[in-house]
Amino acid sequence: MRPDAPERGFPKVEFETRTRNAQMLMARQDLAGLLLMTEPEVRYFSGFQTLFWQSPTRPWFLFVPAEGKPVAVIPEIGAALMRSTWVKDIRTWSAPNPADDGVSLLIDLLSPLAGKGARLGILKGHETSLRMPLGDWERLTTALPGLEIADATGLVHALRRVKSPAEISKLSHICAIGSSTFSRVPEIVSEGQPLDDVFRAFKREALALGADDVPYLVGSADLGGYIDVISPPSSRPLQAGDVLMLDTGSTWDGYFCDFDRNWAIGHADDPSRRAYDVLWRATEAGIEAAVPGNSCRDLFEAMRSVIAEMDTSGGDIGRLGHGLGMQLTEQPSHAAFDGTVLEDDMVLTLEPSLGYGDGLIMVHEENIVVRQGGAELLTERAAPEMPVI
Repeated sequence: MRPDAPERGFPKVEFETRTRNAQMLMARQDLAGLLLMTEPEVRYFSGFQTLFWQSPTRPWFLFVPAEGKPVAVIPEIGAALMRSTWVKDIRTWSAPNPADDGVSLLIDLLSPLAGKGARLGILKGHETSLRMPLGDWERLTTALPGLEIADATGLVHALRRVKSPAEISKLSHICAIGSSTFSRVPEIVSEGQPLDDVFRAFKREALALGADDVPYLVGSADLGGYIDVISPPSSRPLQAGDVLMLDTGSTWDGYFCDFDRNWAIGHADDPSRRAYDVLWRATEAGIEAAVPGNSCRDLFEAMRSVIAEMDTSGGDIGRLGHGLGMQLTEQPSHAAFDGTVLEDDMVLTLEPSLGYGDGLIMVHEENIVVRQGGAELLTERAAPEMPVI
């Protein structure tokens, strides 16, 4: 562990507080429990952190009751790790078992609720998934005809939107590592270097500076700007006049940073310099608007009003940022459709983008914490003028 790093993991009280807060909301919605099946939610309530989720072979379940501690229903291979968490009721099966991958254990656990005609909350809404075979889900619900299935998406999103001090400490740490990595780019990147080598060099630097992983790194480079920011990097060498953009989602102890930086190679032309200036000022407007009581729509409009000075995309700019935490992108969205009210200790990205020239785009992104006295930057603020390598 690096000297400036916070403690890994969380104390037991963190999970007790999360569970108690969930149970208070469950009581208001007359829910007898939550059945969670996706990695961030299982980890949020248990502390169970593993890369084994990368395999689609095995399902994992966590039941949060209306009273008491969570119950894990998981493959036996995860029992030792789950026992290291605060969860003590752990029910396992030998997996994979396509004929019965935990379904019988879930039926046994939930049958008392079904007998009472109780309501069970699961995630049904936007940015959620079932993460168990649909056939198994149908078997489960058929075996529990008295159980009412309710949508608990809003409940869980409301809990996860506001971060604890311990979570913010981890997010601040990985954002600092990301900022240090970006500051090294002029030393590890040069004209003539293939773009795919730039990506490898950035990942090596982030890991050397203390990131646990760099699961997300996208970007682009081309003359005067770029047209796409999600394609895999090509082997095209960087050329004088290119605009290079790198956007990283590096992680530390299961928490993400998510921000980007732009550089000119050799020199910058006037349109790209102007686009950079507009986006920098749009981000300033977003920072100023990111106060409790304002909405995500307010953030969107504050940034869009500056972007409009130059944007040629016809207004089709989607959202301009989102929540950040255990996932690279979380709820809410800074968009015209999202009226979520900002609260203290929400961690957000501000991500204005615009179109210019002949189909070119530029994106800028920072990470912040919403505070009563004004937004706190977690990332080291980008230079106000486009830097040149």
